[in-house]
Amino acid sequence: MIRSLRTATSRQDEFQRLALPHSAALLRVARRIASDRATADDLVQEALLRAWRSFDQFQPGTNARAWLFRILFNVFYAHGRKIRLEPPIASLESPSSESGPVQRSGLSPLDAVEVNRALVELSSDHRAVILLAIVEGFTCREIGEILSVPLGTVMSRLSRARQVLRDKLTPAKSVFLAPTPDPSCIEREAS
Repeated sequence: MIRSLRTATSRQDEFQRLALPHSAALLRVARRIASDRATADDLVQEALLRAWRSFDQFQPGTNARAWLFRILFNVFYAHGRKIRLEPPIASLESPSSESGPVQRSGLSPLDAVEVNRALVELSSDHRAVILLAIVEGFTCREIGEILSVPLGTVMSRLSRARQVLRDKLTPAKSVFLAPTPDPSCIEREAS
C-alpha cells in the first residue's frame, strides 16, 4: 500500500513538473483557436486530463511541450465540429483584459484589434500553424508532429498564413509579421 502511494505521488510530481508549466501556453493557443474563452478553458482542461491519463505512455527525455500541444490539437479536432457549429459568443470584457502576444508587441489597442481580426479570419489550419510558429516558437518539424502533417505542409501553411495576414493588414500593422532574428522554420531547422 505504501509503495503504491509513493509511486502515485512520484508520478503526480513528475506530471506536475513536466506538464503544468506549459498550461499557460496551452491556454494562450486554445483561446486563439476556440470560439470563446470557456471553450478554450475546456479544451485545455480536457487536454491536461488526457495527458494525465496517458502519462505512462510519455517517453522521458522527449519534448513534453510538443506532446501536450499534440494532445491539445487532438482534443480540438475531436471537438472541432461541435465548436465550429456553435455561434460565437461575444465577450463583455474589455480587449485589454486579455494579454496576448499582439498587445505585448507594442501595437496600439486599435492595431491589436485589427491583427486579432485578421488572425480570426484565417482558416483554423493556417491559424494553428502561425500560432505555433510565431507565438509558441515551435520549429516546423515540431509543428508537423503536433498537427500530424508533413513538414512541407507546415511550411506551405505558414507561408500562406503570413501572406494572408500581410495582405489583410496595412503596412503599419504588418510589423507583427516582419522578419525577426528567428524568422522561419527553415532557419531553425538548419541549426
